Amino acid sequence: MDDRAREPLMNQVPKGKTFDAGCVQCPRLAAFLAEVREANPGYYARPVPSFGDPKAELLVVGLAPGMHGANRTGRPFTGDYAGILLYETLYKFGYANRVGTADPDDGLVLKGCRIANAVKCVPPQNKPNPDEIKRCNQYLAAELAACPPRAILALGRIAHDAALMALGFKPNGYRFAHHAVHDLPNGMRLYDSSHCSRYNTQTRRLTTEMFEAVFADIAAYLGR
Repeated sequence: MDDRAREPLMNQVPKGKTFDAGCVQCPRLAAFLAEVREANPGYYARPVPSFGDPKAELLVVGLAPGMHGANRTGRPFTGDYAGILLYETLYKFGYANRVGTADPDDGLVLKGCRIANAVKCVPPQNKPNPDEIKRCNQYLAAELAACPPRAILALGRIAHDAALMALGFKPNGYRFAHHAVHDLPNGMRLYDSSHCSRYNTQTRRLTTEMFEAVFADIAAYLGR
């Protein structure tokens, strides 16, 4: 996939310091991406930009690009199992013009919603180190400042903590739990959900009904 095919996605990133496709500030992640590019020449294998409406009322925050998902395709939650439930749910609740596919050029458009990750680069074994999460948080913070949403949906505890860090709030007093809701001092509302990973859905830690219940609450809050 060449750079010209990637331009429509890059153009959805708000202007400012919200994203740097050439970022190599985390030595471990930069070295890992170099190995991935050598082993998989057709993979995107760079920091993955956020995707969706730049003036969204809802920001969905995930953990990090999946090795054979966003790291391969260049679009968050595209090409891996976790994206199936997420994009089906976004479509059901009117945030997407269609159900997403494994092809980042499928014409998917998000309306009123944007998707970001706590860490922009795929980490080894899908486990970013604390210093990598902290270093990458500057991009999430800049995005939240440039385009403040009314609601944030954190997919998992790491995303929950990263969102609070990006807003300058300490996690104390905002305990992560599935379907928890937190009214933040800046007027935003933070919603929590278990991550829509294959493991969580197959073990029934997260069911479709549970995930949709969170989105139903968000939709009611945003008046959709």
